[in-house]
Amino acid sequence: MAAASWAAPTTSFSPAPAPARGPCRIKAAPLPIRTLHRRVLLNAVGESAMVAAGDTLLGLYEKERLGLSQYATDEFNEERYWETLDADLRYWTRSLRPVQWYPGHIAKTEKELKEQLRLMDVVIEIRDARIPLSTSHPKMDSWLGNRKRIIVLNREDMISTEDRNAWATYFANQGTKVVFSNGQLGMGTMKLGRMAKSVASVVNTKRKEKGLLPRPVRAGIVGYPNVGKSSLINRLLKRRMCPAAPRPGVTRELKWVRFGTDLELLDSPGILPMRISDQTSALKLAICDDIGERSYDFADVAAILVQMLIRHPAAGSEAFRRRYRIDVDSDCGKTFVTKLSVHLFNGDTSQAAFRILSDYRKGKFGWVALERPPT
Repeated sequence: MAAASWAAPTTSFSPAPAPARGPCRIKAAPLPIRTLHRRVLLNAVGESAMVAAGDTLLGLYEKERLGLSQYATDEFNEERYWETLDADLRYWTRSLRPVQWYPGHIAKTEKELKEQLRLMDVVIEIRDARIPLSTSHPKMDSWLGNRKRIIVLNREDMISTEDRNAWATYFANQGTKVVFSNGQLGMGTMKLGRMAKSVASVVNTKRKEKGLLPRPVRAGIVGYPNVGKSSLINRLLKRRMCPAAPRPGVTRELKWVRFGTDLELLDSPGILPMRISDQTSALKLAICDDIGERSYDFADVAAILVQMLIRHPAAGSEAFRRRYRIDVDSDCGKTFVTKLSVHLFNGDTSQAAFRILSDYRKGKFGWVALERPPT
């Protein structure tokens, strides 16, 4: 897909960003005007200046884009990154083709799944630990009602300890049971099995009170495509019972499997909303390979990923220099994708974009989450 040309902004962001130079079409988003709550040290070219509380971030933003400033405290830099990330993403995606993916089998699965959920004692919702909010189905709460739920943040090895602790605190404050797992290596699977049996134990308690024999606990495994549902089940069972591959859409039908004598698991295909209204979430799904490749343009998604990572305190421009041995000359992702294509792929931007996305998914820039809990 050809990159969409940039249109003049009509949002409340003010003023508009400076015109892009060269081939870049994905513009860097301006920051909303807000008052600094602390003093910020600026290391400017040839001088140092102290910006007093009461100054706005707008002026600092323009200087930073020219490479004339950097923040003195990592803590402030990281806080600012997460505060402005969603606004930046909304700005960067507004001129791109919407990311939408809804294969025919998902509609059929959704109908069958809602019927099966009525039989569940507990529902295990698998999410991608890098983007726990974006891999949460907007209708899941209404489908489950009062049914017990366990949230599993899979791929815990792909996020930092700080990210993990932040999400653990977030879900604990909500009173939601959460398990961190690595479906490829089996980490967290036994804990998940024990927790599922414990959460649903009230079922057999009530059966015993009625004079009925106990039965296996029924647990439904649900989640977005390619978040690791089948791999997690295979690790629980210690054998390959469900087809699994590192791409969306492998599982296409519901399947019951028995775990021991007291737990039954329902493996289900990945489910997505028919239409993804939040394109910032759709973009994160594309970056993390949790949505079909045909739904997005590699060059556009890779360019935005570059813009996200060069601003991220845990990655930055240095991560790209170490990986590709070339300098990041600007904060424009399109510019860097083009430069990498010339450096490694004879000008093929699609191959360069695919390499950047693949490297992120493999942790070549470090394990960097794309979401933090809302504050």
